[in-house]
Amino acid sequence: MATYTCGDCSMSVKDLTCGTCGSELIYAEVGENSVGVSQCPNDHGKIKSPMCCGSDMSVE
Repeated sequence: MATYTCGDCSMSVKDLTCGTCGSELIYAEVGENSVGVSQCPNDHGKIKSPMCCGSDMSVE
């Protein structure tokens, strides 16, 4: 279970799930710049990982 935390205000988000199949999204990095994404393990797609206070939230 990935937990995303803001380095500025300490807000956290967890339990992101796919709306199609209900599976928990898995953190991954894609591209040359290692952009953080949360993706469905059943290949239903991916989203950019959460942001807070203008920056990407770190993943635990």
